[in-house]
Order: sequence, then structure tokens, then C-alpha cells
Amino acid sequence: MDKTYRKDAGDRSEDLALSYLSAAGLKLLKRNHRCKGGEIDLVMLDGTTLVLIEVRFRRDRSFGGAAASVTQVKQRRLLIAARHLLQTSRELQRYRARFDLIAIEADENHPHASQPKIEWIKDAFRGKG
Repeated sequence: MDKTYRKDAGDRSEDLALSYLSAAGLKLLKRNHRCKGGEIDLVMLDGTTLVLIEVRFRRDRSFGGAAASVTQVKQRRLLIAARHLLQTSRELQRYRARFDLIAIEADENHPHASQPKIEWIKDAFRGKG
């Protein structure tokens, strides 16, 4: 799988996640917060909670699916990016924060379906890593 395909699939998945979460009432603050140690795909507000969102897409579940693809290494990178975000955006420090995961997978029963399956896992990494 080439790099351009992965980037396009990632961008489409983030767009889909953003639409899904916006429809659920979350407000976008920032996309793709990057720092030397990591990246946060979406930074949103859910009421008074700052939500740091990792979006994962998988075409199939051959290697455990989208949710299983978030390793401890990836979780550490998310934490690094979250610390950087809060250090550089003082106005966000007033919010309680959580990490959510949006896992997007092609529908295995209908692989050519236009709408993939979306799973929203709130507070995805509590007690892990």
C-alpha cells in the first residue's frame, strides 16, 4: 500500500470522524496537532470536556481491526502530543481532558458499501498503558 493511498484514506477517515462527532454535538477546536513526539488527529469539546481524538481506519480485521491498532507506543505518542498541546494552548488547560478513539472499518459483510462501520470509544485508554 503506497504512502499516498494511506494519506488519502487517513484524511477521508478524519473527515468522516469529524462529521460523525460534530453530529453528536462536539465542537472542533483543532485538527492534526503535531509536535516532535506525536500527533492528535482531532481536538474537540464535548460540553466542558476537552476530547483528544485518535482516528484509526482499517480495510479489514486481519490484524485485529482499527481499535486494536493503537499500540502502547502510539498511546505514548498521543500523551506527548497532548502535553505539548496543553503547554502551548493555555486556554485549554482549564478543561478536564479525555482521549477518545474513533475506529473506522470497512463493513466486512459489504466491503464495497459506501458507509464504513464507526465505533466511538470514549475514554479509550483509561487504565491501559
